[in-house]
Amino acid sequence: MTPLTPPYTDPANVEAALRRDGYAIVSAPALASWLPQGLGGLQALQPAWDELPPDTYLRDGGRYRRRRHSCFVVEGTQVEITPHRAHWQPLEYNALHGGLERSFAPILPVVTQQPVWSALLRRLGAVCSALAPQVPRWYVEAHQFRIDTTDGIGRPTPEGAHRDGVDFVAVLLVGRRAIKGGETRVFAADGPYGLRFMMSEPWTLLLLDDARVIHETTPIQPLDEPDGHRDTLVLTFRAGGFQGPA
Repeated sequence: MTPLTPPYTDPANVEAALRRDGYAIVSAPALASWLPQGLGGLQALQPAWDELPPDTYLRDGGRYRRRRHSCFVVEGTQVEITPHRAHWQPLEYNALHGGLERSFAPILPVVTQQPVWSALLRRLGAVCSALAPQVPRWYVEAHQFRIDTTDGIGRPTPEGAHRDGVDFVAVLLVGRRAIKGGETRVFAADGPYGLRFMMSEPWTLLLLDDARVIHETTPIQPLDEPDGHRDTLVLTFRAGGFQGPA
């Protein structure tokens, strides 16, 4: 089957698309144009995805996910990393892993100290602030993911179609190698509308209004080469603080 090309959003209309549809899809060249470091700055981050430790919390018994996690506060042009903390979601948003404090290894300084990293968080924070100008600061959780096909199949979203319990979600494809599958699906949270497409070009960006849409990515399977995997960076933006147990 021919992969479904994403319906890219004009970079000038990203905020309008999010207001209207609850999502926007930004091409890699458009994202690069937003950042002083350009596409080369983003590409310099990619080797760090080879240094992700296994996710030991998978409740489906799988061994297909590796990840790191760190937290930041974005306030205007200021980006600050916070003391390391566990990742937590309520069962309402993650039926598989909700209600569990999961402590992952932090994202390495070779990533977070790159100028492009702060530039990316500032730029995405500005998009969020354009939609919610009353929010003084954004609490950002950053997740590096590698889903591999070591055991034959990998599940990018083992919890299924879901919301994250935040305000906005940014999903960036970092790369994919020797796999098939991994189709992205976005659905209206309160209606029949749905969209499916394949993120194939590294540094394609999907932006989501978490209150209005749910999303998932279909499982991946290997092609006839070893080391099949799909790498992503997921950034969640939340007003009022990080999610945590009551």
